Order: sequence, then C-alpha cells, then structure tokens
Amino acid sequence: MRTIGVVVNPIAGMGGRVGLKGTDERVAEARDRGAEARAPERATAALRALADVTNAAGVADATNAADGADITLLTYGGEMGESEAREAGFTPTVVGHPEDAETTAADTRDAVRGFVERGVDLVLFVGGDGTATDVATTLDEAGVDEAGSNTPMLGVPAGVKVYSSVFARTPRDAGRIAATFERTERREVNDIDEDAYREGEVRAALKAVATVPVAEALQSGKQRTTGSVETLAAGFAADAEAGVTYLFGPGGTVGAIERELGIAGSPLGVDVWRDGDLLVRDGSEAELLDALGERNIVVVSPIGGQGFVLGRGNQQLSPAVVRQCDLSVVASPAKLAATGVLHVDTGDTELDADLRGWIGVRTGRHTSQLVRIE
Repeated sequence: MRTIGVVVNPIAGMGGRVGLKGTDERVAEARDRGAEARAPERATAALRALADVTNAAGVADATNAADGADITLLTYGGEMGESEAREAGFTPTVVGHPEDAETTAADTRDAVRGFVERGVDLVLFVGGDGTATDVATTLDEAGVDEAGSNTPMLGVPAGVKVYSSVFARTPRDAGRIAATFERTERREVNDIDEDAYREGEVRAALKAVATVPVAEALQSGKQRTTGSVETLAAGFAADAEAGVTYLFGPGGTVGAIERELGIAGSPLGVDVWRDGDLLVRDGSEAELLDALGERNIVVVSPIGGQGFVLGRGNQQLSPAVVRQCDLSVVASPAKLAATGVLHVDTGDTELDADLRGWIGVRTGRHTSQLVRIE
C-alpha cells in the first residue's frame, strides 16, 4: 500500500508569463496584468500520469498493474489538490480546506501536517521553490521516522523559479516517480529573494535538506559555472542579421551578448531587439507577441547544472511565443560540460516533443556543439 498526499499551490507560477518573475506577495498585480493560473493544470497532468502508471483512474485505492502496489490518495480541499485529483479520475480523501478563497502558505503547511498525521509515504506538492520550502520545513518540524528520515517529498514544477533539486523535470515525470520509486536520498531546497531577483540579483539560500525519491527524471539544483563568454558574445553579435527580431532570455551568458550589441537589457527578463533598437525590455508574454516580426529568434542559455532552456525562469517565452520563433541556445564550453543534456518544460507537451532532439549550441566565436534536448 502506498499513500500519497497531494497539495497544490494554485497561484504558483502566475507571475511568470506577465513578467513578474515570481508571485510571492504579487498575486493581485499578476491578475491585473492578465495572469492565469498554471499550477492546477500541471497538477492534473501529474496525477493523470500517476493514474496511468497505477491503472487507478476512477478509484481511491487501486491495484497497480505494474507491480501490484495499492495507491491511496489524500488531498487538501478545492484547488489545493481535491479538484485536480477528481479531474484526473481519483476519489481522494480530503484532510482539510483552506480558510479563505485566497490560499496561503499556512494552508500548505496545514495540508502537510494533515498528511503526516495520516502516515503518508510521499508528499507530492505542486509549486515552486517557496512551496518546496514550506513543505520541507513542515516535514522537518514533524520529525523523523525510526530509520532517521523525514517523510519523502517530490515537487511538480509550477513556479517561476525552480532552483531546488527536489522537483521532477516535468509534471508527468513527477506522477510516474510518485507511483514507482523504491529508494530515497537527501536533496537541497533553495529559494531566493524575489525582490532582489526582480532587480537583477540572484540571492539564493539553502532552506532545508529534504528526503526525495531516487529517480533519473529528477532535475538537478542550479549550479554556477565559470568560463569566458566574451568570444561567444562577440561572435553572436557579429552574426546578428538585419530584419531579424531577437528575443533575449535571462541570464549572464545572454546578457553578455546584449552588452556586446549595446543593449541595456534586463538581467532576468526577456528583451526584444531588432536592427539596433530595443523594442521591449523585460517584456510579458503579451508584449513579446506584439513585438514579433517576420523572422524571430529566441536566444537562451541553459540553467547551469539543470540544463533547462525553456520553462524555468523564462515563462514569458510561452508556447505561443516559441512556436513563432527559431531557437538559439548559447553556452560557454565550461557551462555546457557541467550541464550535459538539455531540457524543456513549456507546459505544452506537443511543443516539448517537437523541440526534443539534437540542437547546435553555440559555444564560441565560430564554434558550436551538438547537444540533445531530452
């Protein structure tokens, strides 16, 4: 018997596509900008994958066709888990409900405490690094079992920033891991100061060390790598084409290209540039779409150690934007060596499938390296 507690932060990631780079304390502003919730649909995708693996859609306790295990699903009320579980075909046991229509971190912590009291084997949460911190610290407060471990936790990535190494690469990966994992290990939970992040500075801090399932489809924590990008930036700038609209993603490598082109860009936002003019600085999804031209190129660099080029920290580059653009990936040799394969998680499974395969990553003035997007 495997009992899984599911909690969803329904506002996680809302600020991404409208350029807020996070939703902490900014929910009203995100909604004013037209933001839509993305966490519920990602939660449902994860739970459908869980149902597929266990062959348990439509029941709360069901035989897993793969290994004979039973799954019992516990959730928090409404959009914090119950609604998504029912949409995926489960009939969950609800351990509590949020006090107000606007959910809070206190609701997440209350849900986790309810799961621990009922002896769950895994807490499957949906959110970003802030939600991961809430879950991990609550599990720490609950103490350890006879083997000296906390209740395991696993994240479905839905936040703007997902730097911690407690998340699966995609929602479907999370569902499959939740159903099939056999071992656990200790991994880091990190979060950053969102106000500093919006001003272009990354201040990451270790918040907890959590027990997490062992699985190949877990993402790594963000790493900082060294390696000169000056020649890469000079080569890219020299090859910039007239009439082409360039969308420059966040990060230091892409920022070096912008500086070489004389662009006063946003360090952690998405900028649009064409023929020497900065058309949009730190744009939202809607602003990027409005600025597109006849030919468009998205320029991104993988997150060091994780390998994500789309879907982490650049949700403004939505499926609607990416479908109208060519993809250009740039990275120093040192960064690429530390990163390995690349990943995408746009929220559109068909687009992700189209993007997977081999891509040439520019590594210098005239050099590139074939790397696989998985």
